[in-house]
Amino acid sequence: MWVDPGDDPRETDSVPGDEREILLDYLRNYRLTMEMKCAGLDAGQMARRSVPPSTMSLLGLLRHVAEDERHFRRVMAGEDTPWLYRTPEDRDGAFTGALPDEAVVEDAWRQWRTEAELTDRYLAGATDLGAYNAGFSDLGPEPGGRLQLRDILLAHIVEYARHCGHADLLRERIDGRVGQ
Repeated sequence: MWVDPGDDPRETDSVPGDEREILLDYLRNYRLTMEMKCAGLDAGQMARRSVPPSTMSLLGLLRHVAEDERHFRRVMAGEDTPWLYRTPEDRDGAFTGALPDEAVVEDAWRQWRTEAELTDRYLAGATDLGAYNAGFSDLGPEPGGRLQLRDILLAHIVEYARHCGHADLLRERIDGRVGQ
């Protein structure tokens, strides 16, 4: 097993009560899972690509979910925040720029933690899951459309879940560890 169940930070005694608490609990757990999948790896391991021609790596995923955290606030809060790694010339900059360099890894961790904290601050003040986005949404049935907080929060959780699955396979390829 990845971690002894008694030491698993995702296991708590609290039981989420309402829809909001359940969604925030899932978000917390998937963030912790992503962090656990990357724990204890050096820069070379973090940047190791899956299989050619893919540019996917744990470091790329970490940079990508930092972008996702920022995107969440751009859509919901209407924040004017530029992309961290993506450019018009390189839409996959989170992955292509994931180089085996300790400074790149440190930057990714710092950016991810900062972006997640800012998302959490937004969510702490947004108690109505029916609230609509204040920023431009490129999600949903039509670009620029209205989305409720519950919709984008669920999409955010699904994005983490998908990438935690990728991270599980990448980590197994690196050192044989598999997730629980």
